[in-house]
Amino acid sequence: MSLITKLFGRGGLRGKAGERGPSPSPQEALQKLWETEGMLTRKQEVLESKISHELLTAKKYGSKNRMEALLALKRKKRYENQLSQIDGTLSTIEFQREALQNASINTEVLKNMAFAAKAMKSCHEEVDIDKADALIQDITEQQALAQEISDAIWKFKDEDELDELLAELHEMEELDKDPLESLPNVPSTSLPARPATKEKLSPLS
Repeated sequence: MSLITKLFGRGGLRGKAGERGPSPSPQEALQKLWETEGMLTRKQEVLESKISHELLTAKKYGSKNRMEALLALKRKKRYENQLSQIDGTLSTIEFQREALQNASINTEVLKNMAFAAKAMKSCHEEVDIDKADALIQDITEQQALAQEISDAIWKFKDEDELDELLAELHEMEELDKDPLESLPNVPSTSLPARPATKEKLSPLS
């Protein structure tokens, strides 16, 4: 008899007379799997302890009492077989638990997607496509008009700004000029000759 049959009976999860009970929720099924996994883990620890004990017993008797040593090894072998079965069952439960968790997540995702689809459908039912087209066309026209007004405003502003920039550039050019260039031009004609001065008379003459 397999361990699964021992845990759930020959009818599996169907119950008496092959009747199916109400389907458990994913949370309930996961809780049952966690409980079963915990029970098998504790059983696993007990079997490991028994295997260690029987191994020590076999070593204790050794050649002194071969019959007792052989019986201890036989019990150890039986416990090891049970432990191997539990290991396989734990692996199956772990796989089933992960599959159930994934299925639960997928179900929740599908429910949320269906909920969102219904909400979207409800929104679309309240929208008249003809009115929507007219509204979009009106918005487009208003945006174009607003752009034209904005372009006209910025055109005048750019002209004023251009005048200001030209005036500023002119001031900069004036400042960058050589200061000597701003002095009056030197006349090109030569100056008149300096008249000769009379010699000073000597006081003795």
